[in-house]
Amino acid sequence: MIAVRGCQDLTPDAYFVWEAQQSERYEYFGGAVLTMAGGNLSHGRIGLNLASRLNAHTHDRGCITFNSDCKVRIAESGSFTYPNVSVSCGDRDRSAQQFIQFPCVIIEILSPSTEAYDRGGKFRLYRKLPSLQEFVVVGSTVKSVEIFRRKEPECWEFMSYGEDESFTIASIGLAIAVNELYENVTLDPGEIY
Repeated sequence: MIAVRGCQDLTPDAYFVWEAQQSERYEYFGGAVLTMAGGNLSHGRIGLNLASRLNAHTHDRGCITFNSDCKVRIAESGSFTYPNVSVSCGDRDRSAQQFIQFPCVIIEILSPSTEAYDRGGKFRLYRKLPSLQEFVVVGSTVKSVEIFRRKEPECWEFMSYGEDESFTIASIGLAIAVNELYENVTLDPGEIY
């Protein structure tokens, strides 16, 4: 993630006006605007597989699945991020137009260039969301899924899964085989993007 020149100390309103004039998406962190890293075809396909599976499951459960075009607002920090996939089961996000604020699940698909940030700084931001029950990290160069599940307000449980295993996103009651996420995906463990 790289800070955009001339876009420091923006208010959230100024960020929304500025971003609407751009051809790309940008994340916002307390006044600074950062470029979004691009993904490869595997990354995009994994995201589609996940979003499709989640959308089919949550459709009749009062939840909404969002793809990487949906911003999440972290009110306490004044930040806006674009997770790869998110799910909200609260009525407060049903009529949202610019961003959601109450996701129960956030999923990031790792890329070599953003993995440290997704696991570190971004996860620190996401933990500030009281509604968030699970943060899921999915590999894009190896078949892997890691789940961080909230046990108490400041206590998170960690679970890790690999090829030929299944995992459960407990907050929405969905069990998925890891291999399902990688259908029609060719992984390149050496790829950097």
